[in-house]
Amino acid sequence: MAGHSKFKNIMHRKGAQDKKRSNLFSKLSREITVAAKMGAPDPDMNPRLRLAVNAAKSQSMPKDNIQRAIDKASGGDEDNYEEVRYEGYGPGGSAIIVEALTDNRNRTATSVRTAFSKHGGNLGTEGSVQHGFERLGYIFYPVDAGSEEKVLEAAMEAGAEDIASTEDGHEIWTAAEDLHQVATDLEKALGEAETVKLAWKPNLTVEMDEKSAGTLLKLIDALDDDDDVQTVWGNYDISDEVMEKLEG
Repeated sequence: MAGHSKFKNIMHRKGAQDKKRSNLFSKLSREITVAAKMGAPDPDMNPRLRLAVNAAKSQSMPKDNIQRAIDKASGGDEDNYEEVRYEGYGPGGSAIIVEALTDNRNRTATSVRTAFSKHGGNLGTEGSVQHGFERLGYIFYPVDAGSEEKVLEAAMEAGAEDIASTEDGHEIWTAAEDLHQVATDLEKALGEAETVKLAWKPNLTVEMDEKSAGTLLKLIDALDDDDDVQTVWGNYDISDEVMEKLEG
């Protein structure tokens, strides 16, 4: 994990998700179906669906699975998912935002609450931690997309608000409402991004010691294991040294 970017560990470790490939595919499918239901079933006409399809492609989800998820939306799918957000506190004073798509609010709330209480955290009320985050658009390109100068120029040209290049890649931030347009313009200059999504970016991060980090990662794994949970965001920062000790 050495050299991973700060935001990548705020979004949680990719490796943990890769182990749960089928779980991940079902979550991506659910987002595609919901997005297609809410707008046109054509990704070019529906920005949210385009984001969902791109996210699925970046995880190597087969085309057939993607098409099936889109078709499900127009096929009178009996599942009726709604978007729910949970906010709470994790170990070491960390703040956590959990985004879910559920067809049963009670089941999801119970499951999320249990995960928090079992792993040194507690679920708060809506709005309890959100004030410490900004809702922004997030675009990630791997290092080989281009030099820092090339990406910076393309991002500025496209109307991005902020960019950070590290040895892991290029992180580009936009206003939430500009995400689709900036991503579209960047694609012309740099090709398809690895990640394009709406994000909760923390205003301040909290440094985790080894003990807190270990418990926190168990909490995030427990949340990730829940089929209804789509994304987990947090304001924690785990240093490379701590991460190496935990994974050593």
